[in-house]
Amino acid sequence: MAAAPAQPAAEPLVSSDIELIALLSGAACVGGIVLAVVSVVGTRASAKPPSRSSRRLSRLWNGTGVSAAERRRHRIVVVAAIAAGALAWMVTGLPMVGLLAGIAVPGAPWLFGVGRAEQRAIARIEAVGEWTRRLRDVSSTGQGLQQAIIATVSTAPEEIGDEVALLAARLQAGWHARDALLAFAGQLGDPMCDQVVAALVLHLSDRGERLGDVLSSIATAAAAEVATRREVEAKRTQPRFAVRFLTGMTLLTLAYGLLNPQYMEPYGTPTGQVVLVVLGGTFVALLAWTRAMSLPPAPVRFLAIPDERREG
Repeated sequence: MAAAPAQPAAEPLVSSDIELIALLSGAACVGGIVLAVVSVVGTRASAKPPSRSSRRLSRLWNGTGVSAAERRRHRIVVVAAIAAGALAWMVTGLPMVGLLAGIAVPGAPWLFGVGRAEQRAIARIEAVGEWTRRLRDVSSTGQGLQQAIIATVSTAPEEIGDEVALLAARLQAGWHARDALLAFAGQLGDPMCDQVVAALVLHLSDRGERLGDVLSSIATAAAAEVATRREVEAKRTQPRFAVRFLTGMTLLTLAYGLLNPQYMEPYGTPTGQVVLVVLGGTFVALLAWTRAMSLPPAPVRFLAIPDERREG
């Protein structure tokens, strides 16, 4: 019978295999030590206040909106700005064009929407005046102030409906009436609402019988304030049209540059990139300046109310 073929000898471990085994063994040892320390110390760290840098990053990502919808909308805009900047960079090959495109995504609605904040403020003042009249009517039936506020939730104007509902919910949850009213004024953020809250807070302390007269005078003042602001708003139409026109021309120029590489070719050099940044930054600053001139000065409030968003 033929002899069985000899079995091949086992190949010796090469140096690369030895190094890999040593690396895995070292990683396993380190992982075991870490797990042992975690099992003794635990994984829960003591609660610490967020640092200033983390608060800035959170505000950059979540924005300054109070409601969850506003924060979600801000995050969508941030993601869209990053995507638009990356796409513009890929199309043109110029990083500064990507930067300008990323700035244009949140900047265009901000410039096109000039005047909308003032219109919302006017609508809120009108709503505060209407809610004040309803509160006067309900309180005149003999109900207490807190019960009267809760009763106005169903008939509160839409512009301040959420704030009134939150005020009533806080009162029902056991909040001190003064704290709930001050938080309500802080949410609306308008001097006219401060007047209403100040009258209600004073009524809590002295229980005067002239609350209805005070609320009537505040509602009349709110109607006069609305008429004045609408007149001023009409006179600001021309500068706001200029802001929108310049914004539209800027977006068209940027779109033309993205679709025509030859137009952007002179900016392909490092010097051209610097020139592009200077020109783009100057033009954006001028647009922001023009927008600022078309806005009224911020109303001065007389109630010192801490910002809940900073505290949270």
